[in-house]
Amino acid sequence: MTATVETTEAEVREGSYGARVTAVEPGGAGFIPVEERHGRPLNLFWTWMSPNLEFATIFVGVISVLYFQQTFGQAVAAIVLGTALGSATHGILSARGPSMGVPQMVLSRIGFGYRGNILPAGLNAIVAGIGWFAVNSVSGALALATLTDLPNVLCLVIVVVLQVAVAFFGHNLVQAFERYAFPILAVIFLITSIITLSKASPSAVAGGTGGLGGFLLTVGASFGYAAGWNPYATDYTRYLSPSTSKVSTGVFAGLGVFVSCTFLEIVGAASATIAAPGIENPTEAFTSHLPSVVANLTLLAIALGAISANAINIYSGSMSFLALGFTVPLGLRRAIVSGVFGVAGFLLAWSGLSDAGHKYENFLLVIAYWIGPWLAVYLTDWFLRRGKRVDGFLYDKAHNPWGGAVAMAIGMVVSIWLFSNQSEYVGPVPSHWPSFGDFTFEVGFVVSAVLYAIFFRFQKQAVTESQLTV
Repeated sequence: MTATVETTEAEVREGSYGARVTAVEPGGAGFIPVEERHGRPLNLFWTWMSPNLEFATIFVGVISVLYFQQTFGQAVAAIVLGTALGSATHGILSARGPSMGVPQMVLSRIGFGYRGNILPAGLNAIVAGIGWFAVNSVSGALALATLTDLPNVLCLVIVVVLQVAVAFFGHNLVQAFERYAFPILAVIFLITSIITLSKASPSAVAGGTGGLGGFLLTVGASFGYAAGWNPYATDYTRYLSPSTSKVSTGVFAGLGVFVSCTFLEIVGAASATIAAPGIENPTEAFTSHLPSVVANLTLLAIALGAISANAINIYSGSMSFLALGFTVPLGLRRAIVSGVFGVAGFLLAWSGLSDAGHKYENFLLVIAYWIGPWLAVYLTDWFLRRGKRVDGFLYDKAHNPWGGAVAMAIGMVVSIWLFSNQSEYVGPVPSHWPSFGDFTFEVGFVVSAVLYAIFFRFQKQAVTESQLTV
């Protein structure tokens, strides 16, 4: 069958921005004009290293031993596997940014359609702009409270204000902040890690009883953490020149996530083998074995790392919200949305200052529950449309295939209902066979991929090409 070629005019990001760091980024989720492109792939390594040099990353390793009952060796293997999977997909998605020039959740419209994309973009806006923001704000606030003895709520306010300020200015300041924060965070966490690993006692958890179930839970949590950045991927590569190497773009983005997450999660697992009795504050428990000067520097780094992570979370959360297609007036629409998300995230973080550990465990698994099916649809659609011109679908309001949203929704419902294994809900499979752990994201990915491949054949857009004009 001969492909039909349609043409759609792009929504171009208005205003002049260039490489200015202190300027507020104008516009919203529009296409980045070629004359506004700047940067190099190497910058992505720092962009994705810094936001993971924080306590939330460390705590993935902590829960693998304390909650999922893994031995240290099992935890390391599961962490490497889960993080490698999430980092690989992050690199693959990031590589598409320079040629397409749009945020990740706008690219999602190709498979989901303009209206169907409300499902993944809406979920990401909530998870990134509010959920992840709250998680990281809590760890940053608790670290600052431990360091200064100030009230938790006051420390939360300080951390939130700094995070929102960076995100408000936009893309260039976010990337500059990550670049300058990196050497500070890297040096402090390297010293902390050396001390922690030297004091760790892997034999103390050699009799871990988590088995295969705990292993799969750890794989899911580490994958969820790394893949949690996937829906942001092209947000930070869309400003690169269209001629930029796709391989370099993907490799530096993926490595930034993999190196930082793997290293600190293993350190977190090691720290869980060091006894810290009677300490409820997770950040205080992590630093309790450190010399006082190093402990204070580590607490400072945890607070700075939280700001690094949340500057990206708020920024990309606002991108996802704008990708929903709502009309927000003014050239500063992205900056305004960032401020609103900051307020909502603060309120959620306030409620999460207590029992942070178990709430974080549940949150990590929930991330994997929806990202797995979304990735399945996105990657399957990309494969099925290979060789076709599809950029015109990005801003075409008439492009509304039904298969993407339906496949994702069915994949989520089936996988969560049958395989979810967390404190809020346990599905029938892990209820009867606890050793299965949590297969939710794996099942969700497979079900959604297979269903979308079938649905794609029945969509009229299956053989359609669409070209974007600027």
